[in-house]
Amino acid sequence: MSAGRAGPAADVGRWFSTGAREPAHAHVREHPWGPDDPSLYGLLSTPEEVLHALDLLRGRPVAVLTGAGLSTESGLPDYRGPKAVPRTPMTYQEFVGSDLSRRRYWARSTVGWTQFGKALPNRGHRLLARLAAPMDLTGVITQNVDRLHEQAGSAPVVDLHGRLDLVRCLDCDRTIGRHSLHARLLEMNPDIAERLEELARDAAQAPDGDAEVDRTSRFRYPPCSLCGGMLKPDVVFFGESARREVVADAFALLDRSAALLVLGSSLTVMSGLRFARRAIAEGKPLVIVNDGPTRADDRASVRLHGRVSDVLGAWALELGVDEHHHHSAPA
Repeated sequence: MSAGRAGPAADVGRWFSTGAREPAHAHVREHPWGPDDPSLYGLLSTPEEVLHALDLLRGRPVAVLTGAGLSTESGLPDYRGPKAVPRTPMTYQEFVGSDLSRRRYWARSTVGWTQFGKALPNRGHRLLARLAAPMDLTGVITQNVDRLHEQAGSAPVVDLHGRLDLVRCLDCDRTIGRHSLHARLLEMNPDIAERLEELARDAAQAPDGDAEVDRTSRFRYPPCSLCGGMLKPDVVFFGESARREVVADAFALLDRSAALLVLGSSLTVMSGLRFARRAIAEGKPLVIVNDGPTRADDRASVRLHGRVSDVLGAWALELGVDEHHHHSAPA
């Protein structure tokens, strides 16, 4: 559903923008992103179905798996909704193998970073944090890289796909904050710095390879200041695996739980789908809340349609949780 979304989506490149427009024959790429059939969206479960799902989860520890659908109300993009802008994801191999791809990635990412950095937790994030105790939530496994769960006060949170606010050196493994790198990138590219807002408006709406910033082949980016190695956003690109220890933490969280709640994920990529499959294999109830189809719809114990924040709001009301109570997030 598009209602309630905050302005144009900030396309910071995330790990989704390819370096250049694909040739005509390349429509068969493994993970094309773009709009789905609009008739599959906007469905709403009945209040009775919403409360039935809560009854199924009550009285047992619940692990939560979240996806991009939880962050759309914070103004960040999803990639499968009916209004999604067509995108082709950048692969790990493309990023590390092509200087031009890295230039285009960092150019688009620099243009989008300011808006991305302003994103705040939305009602869904805040409700999830407040429901942690009354619903006995063991923690959140998120496929998002925006750290909004942490800002809202959820804990523990396993950042399955990494964090966009960090950059990692592929040679010495050192991490640095994205804010400091952003300042350096603007310093190295004064022409981009001067036109940041104008370029951001263009990049927010244009498909891959269409935004003016995508054609910036002269964009400069620095090496690691410690060892001279290649810097990469500390997020999982397509063609790259999540860090082994992070995946282990996520499975450990699921192992401590007796049910799995999926919020705002289409479960399109295996990195998220495997947790649903593990829950099903172990006979744990699986509740999915999403606007639009998911890859585990036919196996879910309960499948709820609608906006995540509305479902969580109904659960909060049923459990007597005041969603407007002020909550201070940990630093």
